Amino acid sequence: MAPLCQIWRPDPGRCFKTYGIIFVLFTDLVLQSVNGYLSSPHVGKEPPYPRESQHAPVITSPVVPAAASVSPSDEESYTFGCPSGGLCQRLPADCMLCNFQHNCTYAKATSFTCKPRKGVHCIGESGQQQTNFSLSISCRFCWQLDPSQYRCFNSTSCMTVSCPRRRYNATCDVLDHVHCLGRRSFQKRLYCNWTGGYKWSTSLALSITLGGFGADRFYLGQWREGLGKLFSFGGLGIWTLIDVLLIGVGYVGPADGSLYI
Repeated sequence: MAPLCQIWRPDPGRCFKTYGIIFVLFTDLVLQSVNGYLSSPHVGKEPPYPRESQHAPVITSPVVPAAASVSPSDEESYTFGCPSGGLCQRLPADCMLCNFQHNCTYAKATSFTCKPRKGVHCIGESGQQQTNFSLSISCRFCWQLDPSQYRCFNSTSCMTVSCPRRRYNATCDVLDHVHCLGRRSFQKRLYCNWTGGYKWSTSLALSITLGGFGADRFYLGQWREGLGKLFSFGGLGIWTLIDVLLIGVGYVGPADGSLYI
């Protein structure tokens, strides 16, 4: 008589297959997580700027510059670039001392009391020499200015052709004729944007005409790929066609990470 029920026994082969699939999926998930962390723009970068350097539309803490003694050498250094006998309101920022009260509304025109620095002489609209005058500026910190009002030093050690786009710490200085609150020299994180002198038109022309010999890759500084194309005759033409397309859309760029001109 056949038994009414049978004891279920797992198939060893099916169990190993199931465990293998689970292990492969788990390993793939771990590798993707590690790769995403390493490619994050925060890895290997400097910590973000403090909260006080973020957007602050209204500033309520008054700051008054303290009077300090000026040595003769320092006086000569700034008086050399300061015009004499001109309008006080048109003096460069380094030629005057202003009592900036940081209790103004962001981007609103505000008047501050200023005076020329020691050794600098200026006149008012009436033509008479002034020791104190009123200066009207837009209430904003120097790092909040329009990019056209300051100059930053570009970095040549970062890759401009990367995904995601990389940033670098740049030191920026406000132009002499621009007035603002806070420090006139500050840091900003800017996108890598520099060029090494490589022309896109030249690289594309070389890819179309001499791409089978790796001339385009040699021109871009990618000598390993250039040797590969040279000894494989452009990958029998397939590699050449692919490079024409990649260079044409700008996907393949100079080896130093710069932009085309």
